[in-house]
Amino acid sequence: MARREGINPDAVYSREEVARLLGVSLSTVKRLISSGQLEASRPAGLRRVFIRGASILAMLETTRIGGEQQASS
Repeated sequence: MARREGINPDAVYSREEVARLLGVSLSTVKRLISSGQLEASRPAGLRRVFIRGASILAMLETTRIGGEQQASS
């Protein structure tokens, strides 16, 4: 099984890189940005979209499924 690259919270990624890191399509990343689930920046006059690694990790944390409660011993 191939090991996935880690997400560096201080790095800046493109939409394509985020799609590759998360194993999803580019259109899924665009939907996450449009819905406000994934924070991104687009400086004035540029077509490029920038996504901080910290934003990816925050999105993953806020959309986590299960695991919120730990079993008592």
